[in-house]
Amino acid sequence: MAKELLRMDHITKTFPGVKALDNVNLTVEEGEIHALVGENGAGKSTLMNVLSGIYPYGTYEGDIIYNGEVCKFQKIKDSEEKGIVIIHQELALVPQMSIGENMFLGNERGKKNAINWNETYGEADKYLKMVGLSESSRVLIKDIGTGKQQLVEIAKALAKHAKLLILDEPTSSLNETDSRALLDLMLEFKKQGMTMIIISHKLNEVVYVADKITVIRDGSTVETLDCHSMEIDESRIIRGMVGRELTNRFPKREGVKLGDINMEVANWTVYHPLYAERKVVDNVSLNVRKGEVVGIYGLMGAGRTELAMSIFGKSYGADITGTLKINGKEIELKDPREAIDAKLAYVTEDRKGNGLVLSNPIRVNTSLANMKGVSEKGIIDKDKEYAVAVEYQGKLKTKAPTVEQNVGNLSGGNQQKVLLAKWMFTDPDILILDEPTRGIDVGAKYEIYCIINDLAKAGKSVIMISSEMPEILGMSDRIYIMNEGKFVGELNAEEASQEKIMANILQAGKGE
Repeated sequence: MAKELLRMDHITKTFPGVKALDNVNLTVEEGEIHALVGENGAGKSTLMNVLSGIYPYGTYEGDIIYNGEVCKFQKIKDSEEKGIVIIHQELALVPQMSIGENMFLGNERGKKNAINWNETYGEADKYLKMVGLSESSRVLIKDIGTGKQQLVEIAKALAKHAKLLILDEPTSSLNETDSRALLDLMLEFKKQGMTMIIISHKLNEVVYVADKITVIRDGSTVETLDCHSMEIDESRIIRGMVGRELTNRFPKREGVKLGDINMEVANWTVYHPLYAERKVVDNVSLNVRKGEVVGIYGLMGAGRTELAMSIFGKSYGADITGTLKINGKEIELKDPREAIDAKLAYVTEDRKGNGLVLSNPIRVNTSLANMKGVSEKGIIDKDKEYAVAVEYQGKLKTKAPTVEQNVGNLSGGNQQKVLLAKWMFTDPDILILDEPTRGIDVGAKYEIYCIINDLAKAGKSVIMISSEMPEILGMSDRIYIMNEGKFVGELNAEEASQEKIMANILQAGKGE
């Protein structure tokens, strides 16, 4: 019988006005991969923050028993000394520092206030090899991709002698290839005896790696499923998460009539803003009609975000050439303000970094892109701003006690709704949605899909960039396939399939 490594008994955690955890129980055995699933706001990350000491002993009720010992962690360093290491969804790496420097930041190698750089880089290279990363530890973080940065985070955890590794949404920013490689690495660590807890909204990945799955709903433990003693599929997990069957993951769009072409981009080419010789978008042409949802699919680094941002008032790129037409009229958008005035909106994939001001309330964030709509003679009318925020909170069913709630305190799904509200308040005719459901659960995804359908029904044009192929297939009327800066295929919804999309990408790769 496997040894119990961790038990969290009757954990209750309250924030002002909300009980985030209500008598939660979790048991993890040595050498297993234990998945923690639930909707956004269910309490998964809060529970792990309790375990790791981010929320210190005394700020919650209940007990943490680790390796047979009752633990009262006061800070994250305390849990790390016991071998409990957490890797957060937002990577905690300094881009301008080397891999080695990042790996031992706060855990430096050396003595008497002097860092031993030979030891630092030697140790770092050893751990990088363990996670299958061939880069030198002297390479800067900014010069490697997101997938490799995630591996650096894991190597950093191993350097802290992790015995219990907690991974919070480890694949949310990765493409399918990098995601599968990371999951296979977890299975390899499991063979070596490491214990892991994974939080993920990608249920197919949970089914692939987990030995057990604990479901949390509304701050309480619902059930723990043993993947070895019963047949577990995604629909079974969803039933536990949302408390009901979710028979159709993508709502049907009804009553939509496609209108005229609303936006047309022709022969669009964009160069990298720093490396002048590097072409990131190469002679791309696309169009979108009123009432149409057009998907853009491609692997990480295909140039999708660069394309979207360059169209949105040249907010990315250098030496941009090509033509842009809105409602049949050629137009040049020199900056994001001109794009907004032309009824174009861009919903960024990075809601926390570029989309929202987390320290400000919903009220302020909702009006950020359209200050004219809530001001008179340059002075903001706070009553009007409040009324607008309440209106969109109701329209999008954003869960928050009040629009004065700081956005940083909302779940990912509700933050995404505030970001959508911010752009819907500009009354755009064309919306570019970049990874609109990244890092949010199936229930919140469904609500976002309904909002997208409502926008199309209202005659808006929607361009949706997504790394999730089922989402692209389930929501798009037409799909452009992008690879290495070029469009390599275009499929109508009726003919599109995962196989055809990947065949286009692979065929393009062979032609290089």
